[in-house]
Amino acid sequence: MNLSSMLSEDCTKSAVLFNSKKRILEYIAELAHQRLPEVPEYNILEALMSREKLGSTGIGGGIAIPHGKLKNVTTPLLVFVVSKDPIQFDAIDNQAVDIFCAILIPENQCQTHLSTLSGIARMLSQKDFTKKIRHSANSHDLYQLLMVGAEQAMAK
Repeated sequence: MNLSSMLSEDCTKSAVLFNSKKRILEYIAELAHQRLPEVPEYNILEALMSREKLGSTGIGGGIAIPHGKLKNVTTPLLVFVVSKDPIQFDAIDNQAVDIFCAILIPENQCQTHLSTLSGIARMLSQKDFTKKIRHSANSHDLYQLLMVGAEQAMAK
């Protein structure tokens, strides 16, 4: 599992403004479609929404890790979005969410899926790190911070 290889600067956005769970997931699907043009945006959104129907991916502390499996995709992709204002997301602690780390995994890579979820959870469990994420000045700074955090999460 190499989180930094799954990140891309064009799929890392800070201070976005959305007001609903559906709209933030639509935005994540839009960003992912730019990196995965062979996959229709609708299919990406459907994968994320299907998982949310099983139970919210809001893990608490203002963090959600929406994820889904996609057909016809060969490499995993992370989409990292920080909302300027927290959004109600049905998180397990009933708190609004402002950090969204979406994981899109090829349908046949279950082990990659589990290890990626574990690495992201480990990275985002550090309160000092999530504070830095929330205070990133812009998308470029957020991307740089995440690259460092991803490398450190792999080292543990």
